[in-house]
Amino acid sequence: MSEIETLSFEDALRELEVTVGKLETGEATLEESITLYERGASLRAYCERRLREAEERVEKITLSASGQPVATEPVEGM
Repeated sequence: MSEIETLSFEDALRELEVTVGKLETGEATLEESITLYERGASLRAYCERRLREAEERVEKITLSASGQPVATEPVEGM
């Protein structure tokens, strides 16, 4: 498991925002920019995967006639 995968979605997103901000200022050296870009790409991929997983979990949930959530399939993590 990579270090990024130990982060919560919120922490990874926050770090991605900071990383993008550093790149946008243009104050980093070329090597620092490359390192920041690589880290940002990994964070983005992780966040996208976590969002896709959450979306899949939500799609498996429907509401019963009484308005209670009912899983139509077994939902991991619930």
